[in-house]
Amino acid sequence: MFSEKRPIMSNDSIARIGVFDSGVGGLSVLRAIWQTIPELPVIYLADQAHVPYGPRPLEEVRLFAEAISRYLISQGCKIIVVACNAASAAALHHLRAQFPATPIVGMEPAVKPAAEHTLSGVVGVLATPATFQGELYASVVERFASNVRLIPHTCPGLVQQIEAGELDSPETYRILSEALEPMLLAKIDTIVLGCTHYPFVIPAIQKIAGADVRVIDPAPAVAKQTRRQLLARGLLTGDISSQQFPNPANRTQFITTGEAERFRSALRQLLDVDAVPIQLRWNQNSLD
Repeated sequence: MFSEKRPIMSNDSIARIGVFDSGVGGLSVLRAIWQTIPELPVIYLADQAHVPYGPRPLEEVRLFAEAISRYLISQGCKIIVVACNAASAAALHHLRAQFPATPIVGMEPAVKPAAEHTLSGVVGVLATPATFQGELYASVVERFASNVRLIPHTCPGLVQQIEAGELDSPETYRILSEALEPMLLAKIDTIVLGCTHYPFVIPAIQKIAGADVRVIDPAPAVAKQTRRQLLARGLLTGDISSQQFPNPANRTQFITTGEAERFRSALRQLLDVDAVPIQLRWNQNSLD
């Protein structure tokens, strides 16, 4: 379990949204949540001690996800957003079984909208190995992509580049070019982002793929689903303009299991937010 168990936010009467990822990728989902649900406080946990999740065994990722969800619920979170495709692939069904009283929203590769809108019938999918190995990916492909050609690529090293803030470095372009060039030769017209880190390199993807190739970021859809779940449980009162809550970042607590200053630097770069994260540590013997 985590060594730190004290409450992070003081007002226990307010519903909180718990969001977690292996690192900074879930910040792309957090950004969408701020735009869609600005009225609720958020706790964002980056498990940077274990980033990246993608190459890890599914059972190991499942253990991490369960321990993090348990912690966030202990801090008053009424809904958990698994803002990580690898953790969703490994643990989404498991988390819903373990925490039946808490709605769990996960990431599903956006194969359905890609299949519905492609004109060429060829779609590229960028994701980590854990996502491609998970049941969620196999399920959406079987249900929605039977008449579409999908070209997958795991982009080895790309998550680490984004964690390091190297969004437009030569190495980042090399990794993306290696993934995208065969897809472009196959006449893709749509790219599915199956990792929450990848929206932060959409400008680089567009430079390589061109403006005619559509890039699907699932974060807005996940934020909308989170809002629907909250409304269904009476945790929101209805439609509220984000103008009434202009600084949702001020109601967000950031946590990392890695280096706090490194995470703070990422927050500045990726979200233009200067916040002091809390650092938590894992107990080596247990994650419950």
